[in-house]
Amino acid sequence: MLNNICVFCGSNSGFLPQYRQQAEEMGRFLAFNGKTLVYGGGNVGLMGVIADEVLKHNGKVIGVIPDFLIKKEVGHTGLTELVIVQTMHERKQRMSQLADAFIMLPGGIGTLEEFFEVFTWGQLGLHAKPIGILNTEGYYEHLLAFLNHAVAHRFLSPHNQSMMMTDATCTGLFTKLNSYTAPQTEKWLENSKT
Repeated sequence: MLNNICVFCGSNSGFLPQYRQQAEEMGRFLAFNGKTLVYGGGNVGLMGVIADEVLKHNGKVIGVIPDFLIKKEVGHTGLTELVIVQTMHERKQRMSQLADAFIMLPGGIGTLEEFFEVFTWGQLGLHAKPIGILNTEGYYEHLLAFLNHAVAHRFLSPHNQSMMMTDATCTGLFTKLNSYTAPQTEKWLENSKT
């Protein structure tokens, strides 16, 4: 059962209003379906948008933020729970421990770094949790094209690429996440076949 959903997203709101709109939609979806949002603990950008929307609809939100970022990302003070850690590594580890699934909304390099770390952990068999991208307005089309390029050049196996699900809608993405079964083949065995 996917109860705690970790969302990685931007500490900015981005250029298009649709980024904010779909973050709000994701927040409503989580609240209406009884999911707890796990996220980076800020109240700015898309991070603040999704947290505020979950709270607005009486949902639960757990934020995890390093103490040195509380002022920079303006730690959200209205959450169900705010976990303060010392380092970025602790932040990612704690969010991963709390999460049943991971979703990436539009964001910058910090968002990508968090997402690809949990993707790597899944590839290594360190967790079997579903991983998804909400591809708002095609924001991640170039990234997805690069991953296809990595597959074509045998740096990423199709088997491991299939661990990452994408959709342009919240409901479509959750349908995929809910039906996810982690691959049984280890990365090392898969790579030895190429």
